[in-house]
Amino acid sequence: MPDLPATMTAIAISRPGGPEVLVPEQRPLPQPGENDILIKVAAAGVNRPDVFQRAGSYPPPKGASDLPGLEVAGEVAAIGSKVTRWKIGDKVTALTPGGGYAHYALTDASHALPIPAGLDMIAAAAIPETFFTVWHNVFQRGRLKAGETLLIHGGSSGIGTTAIMLAKAFGASVIVTAGSEEKCQTCRELGADIAINYKSEEWSAAVRQATGGRGPDVILDMVGGDYIAKNYDVAALEGRIVSIAFLQGAKVEIDFTKLMTKRLSHLGSTLRAQSVEAKAAIAAAVEEHVWPLLAEGRCRPLIHAVFPLGEAAKAHALMESSSHSGKIVLTV
Repeated sequence: MPDLPATMTAIAISRPGGPEVLVPEQRPLPQPGENDILIKVAAAGVNRPDVFQRAGSYPPPKGASDLPGLEVAGEVAAIGSKVTRWKIGDKVTALTPGGGYAHYALTDASHALPIPAGLDMIAAAAIPETFFTVWHNVFQRGRLKAGETLLIHGGSSGIGTTAIMLAKAFGASVIVTAGSEEKCQTCRELGADIAINYKSEEWSAAVRQATGGRGPDVILDMVGGDYIAKNYDVAALEGRIVSIAFLQGAKVEIDFTKLMTKRLSHLGSTLRAQSVEAKAAIAAAVEEHVWPLLAEGRCRPLIHAVFPLGEAAKAHALMESSSHSGKIVLTV
């Protein structure tokens, strides 16, 4: 075992509030359980759930770290007694239950994957939360198949840009909504067939026109609010709508008639609260189906901005401005 420090620097949430409540503090070094690995963090992804947790609306699951940070890349620094896949010094990218905004982070060994060939630590840290989420929701739950059409709301987000690349890699057509012409152009450059600026045109009418009135087979929605009823309106027969966030609100009044007449499926999930075993199964599927695409360079996480760990507040302010396209990453 290498000599490890007794304490580490971490970015804690001092109280619920704005980005300014993220403050550095000294914490005891986490100790791995028998199935865990301790990762010396080189980079950590910033995600919308981190912002919700900081604001006080997304508490960590029982037993998880109270520190923000759901994905990291780095080097294995210590391993639990039952860990067989990893050894000290291995370079990994990993989904964490929290705690990524720190010099060291713990995760279950089954939630880590080898860094794909050709990716640096910053790119690797931008993979787990978004790629696991997209694979689980678009392909496992939404059952997107080659030849079908996927509609992505929030196409320029970290989730959205990932969904564009994976859907195209697996042979689907892609329509996105985004909030500016610049963001729409970014989505097109990533492979989106049609990008709709929802601020300058009514997206539901544009989707109908783009699909010849048929509608998309799968809709990935992180907006909620009045988008829910519009999703029901535009979806194809037997369409699958997958909700992963509700940026415009989770409570709406809705007429469910179209759910019945179109035989729609409305699904939803969160990643963080799932069991260790469920997340391990997602990791294994992503390694099998997506890792080859990353290693071949057929898709790459889109990095918008990189900040040092001590400037996590600036990273959160950027995310809340929604002026970014792709991922925001912290470096340690």
